[in-house]
Amino acid sequence: MKQWLQLLIVVLVAVLAIGWWHHQKTHSPSTARALQVAATTSDEPITPLSLDVNLDPAKIALGDRLFHDPILSHDDKISCSTCHSLTSGGTDQLVHSVGIDGKRSDINAPTVFNSGLNFVQFWDGRAATLEDQIDGPLNNPSGMGSSWPEALQKLRASAPYVSSFTAIYSDGLQSANVRDAIATFVRSLVTPNSPIDRYVRGERDALNAGELEGYRLFKDYGCAGCHQGTGIGGNLFQKFGVMNDYFAKRGNVTEADYGRYNVTKNEADKYVFKVPSLRNVALTSPYFHDGSAATLEEAVLIMSQYQLGRTLTQPETDAIVKFLKSLSGEYKGKAL
Repeated sequence: MKQWLQLLIVVLVAVLAIGWWHHQKTHSPSTARALQVAATTSDEPITPLSLDVNLDPAKIALGDRLFHDPILSHDDKISCSTCHSLTSGGTDQLVHSVGIDGKRSDINAPTVFNSGLNFVQFWDGRAATLEDQIDGPLNNPSGMGSSWPEALQKLRASAPYVSSFTAIYSDGLQSANVRDAIATFVRSLVTPNSPIDRYVRGERDALNAGELEGYRLFKDYGCAGCHQGTGIGGNLFQKFGVMNDYFAKRGNVTEADYGRYNVTKNEADKYVFKVPSLRNVALTSPYFHDGSAATLEEAVLIMSQYQLGRTLTQPETDAIVKFLKSLSGEYKGKAL
């Protein structure tokens, strides 16, 4: 009997010890923090950007050189960075970009930052990948005004480029490899650690009261229906003017305004565009495919009227603008 009681006591002590250990494990500060972050992330429409970029450093460096080199243009004056400056939010901050011979494009240049997250490229989605996208500006008479034979001829006349491509690619300097290098560099242009990223990761004080109110309205009023995920957009098509006819109000409709229709020739795709990413949106004015909104406030009011069918008050508009400014991240560890 005595031995049986001793065994029972040992078992009870073991059970209590296991219970205490489990309580400490699940309620320790580090574990509680991890659980809080996991719950926070799963409850939010926005997914934070990864802090790690797992790409080939040699390709990134080569792509960086090509991105900033006007050698790809016919007149050796226009580079990728001309329309997508990394010091101006990844855009040129013009209504329409200026190409060779001062020619203007018919559409607003979107930001190159985080464009690797987009499910398709260009406003009308005509390019499936970043590699495919590169053909557009290079061959565009209002862009670089060049061609692959011309660009390759100039690149192959450059010993440093020939050496770099030979070191990285088994088949050397080919158009596919130029595309690959530039696309790899562009995929490296991610801007993590914005206030909204930190908030979603669990830093409750990353957003101030005004930004939190703007985020609440952003979700409650339906903005997050199109602007969500890791890119805060860039992952679906949507008609510009869901609730009201934007183009009837603006007038002077151009071919560029037809959007996705120019690719599919399907009437249902008229005025349909790829939803842009809102990351760093405070730095990428003017807004929309036509560059018609000069300020964030103007863009918010247009979106609320034509996409949501709402008329915002001034305090609501101010709050949403404050929230949108919290979407600016860091590049190479420095705030944009």
